[in-house]
Amino acid sequence: MPQPNGGDLLVALLRDLGVDTVFGVVSVHNLPLVEAVDRDLRFVPVRHEATAVNAADGHGRARDGLGCALTSTGTGAGNAAGSLIESLSTGSRVLHITGQIDSAHLGAGRGFIHETRDQLGMLRAVSSHAATVPDAASAGAVLRAAAAHALGPAGGPASVEWPIDLQYAAQDPAELPAAPAPAAPPLPAPAALDEAARLLAAARRPLLWAGGGATTAGPELTALLAELNAGLVTSNSGRGAVPEDHDRCVGNFATTPAGRELLAEADLLLSIGTHFRSNETADWSLRLPAAHLQIDHDPAALGRSYPAALTLHGDAAATLTALRQRLADAPPTGGRAADGAWTARVRDVREAVRAALRDQIGPQAAICDAIRAALPRTAVIARDVTVPASSWGNRLLEIYHPHTNVFPRGGGIGQGLGMGIGAALAHPDTPTLVMAGDGGLAVHLGELLTLAQERPRLTLVVFNDGGYGVLRNMQDRYFDRRSGVDLATPDFVALAHATGLPYARIAAPDDAAPVLAAATASEGPTLVEVDLTALGPMKTPFTPPVALPAAR
Repeated sequence: MPQPNGGDLLVALLRDLGVDTVFGVVSVHNLPLVEAVDRDLRFVPVRHEATAVNAADGHGRARDGLGCALTSTGTGAGNAAGSLIESLSTGSRVLHITGQIDSAHLGAGRGFIHETRDQLGMLRAVSSHAATVPDAASAGAVLRAAAAHALGPAGGPASVEWPIDLQYAAQDPAELPAAPAPAAPPLPAPAALDEAARLLAAARRPLLWAGGGATTAGPELTALLAELNAGLVTSNSGRGAVPEDHDRCVGNFATTPAGRELLAEADLLLSIGTHFRSNETADWSLRLPAAHLQIDHDPAALGRSYPAALTLHGDAAATLTALRQRLADAPPTGGRAADGAWTARVRDVREAVRAALRDQIGPQAAICDAIRAALPRTAVIARDVTVPASSWGNRLLEIYHPHTNVFPRGGGIGQGLGMGIGAALAHPDTPTLVMAGDGGLAVHLGELLTLAQERPRLTLVVFNDGGYGVLRNMQDRYFDRRSGVDLATPDFVALAHATGLPYARIAAPDDAAPVLAAATASEGPTLVEVDLTALGPMKTPFTPPVALPAAR
């Protein structure tokens, strides 16, 4: 038997962490790692390093665990950088292992193949943690520390560069360091919790705002929503923390006219784990109630985007549990019992914002309905940056659990398919659906071959409008000419045939239900083209919520 090396050490770590699938591109500078993973776990050979990270990200989000990506040195690591930025933006848990040239040549600048200047500096810029394996004896400790960082409260991608000679060096997987004990979740000071409970108990028109940090506290959030007779708005990242068919869940509609009115009428807002991103607050023009209580595990986020009357540094689930206990112990103040008109108002707004958006998207409403009808509640819906996703996929298409809500929070185009592939392989017995535009799909068109090779149960719905529809609508609205938005589009029938993928087409509202029902029932991948020219335009063209000098 050959002597165990770094690949065996990596496999031992991944098994200990419950990771059974790794995404990557093989190279002379990661070969021992790929060989061991392919032998003992599952290695998925994607066609681009950016997809390796996106797929690992989607796999981890769908499993509520760690995803792992393997890339090569220099250019390969650089290719992964954009997707690492997405994971950094999201705080998703990704372990990124990249190769490095032989340690004897490291830093010499002699032009060794795949060498790049200060690769570690590049990784530090796009990762929440980055480290180099300095010698064979330290490899286990470096890997374990990186995984612990990715799995910590802040999350984010952890990158490790590993010189190829040290990958081949002898290792004893049995000597892998043990995982550190998890730290106790942070909890606000008792006095702050007491004051927060007092303010919540006295509120007569309370709203909650759930961000990505609230997705680990769904049961606590749902219970508090009922106990306070409150309404719920969410960021895109907070969708599914409370199932979106809950009658008090207004959802990701805060910047709509009706959402703004509801915020103006509220006498208290409790925000949980949201960073109030620019596109979800109309560049922070959204006005929040003066009585704003903010919970976040990151102390730097408290009061950063909006002032807060009371800040609570703590884990979402632990903090909400502590608040609920105080509310249960406190004598009733009348605020929680006399809110019938407020809860009715919340329900009215919930219905109004959905009806307004359904009217605006015109014939695409049939596709939204068909997707939701075809998929079980547990199915992942991965959405790339495209007009349908940005207009109704991120709002009207109901999400019932946060692990099914997969999308590029950093706003990068072309990442949705990779995320969907990762998510589909995390849950092979449940259908996964990816919403992509023709422009976004073209960024990583080669991953159709990954679909054809791995055969996940994935329906790829491509909305074909012949270019970058989001930017085209913006230019048509605000400028006198188009620039760079009208693109050549492939013949998707021929493309599907060439890659061995089943194909279907939606060209009218009545096509949506039967086509999507058949595609999602399939045991393998299907490419569904939505011909937006034949389907017909939205009643109101979508433009992104970005402020432009030309629009002022």
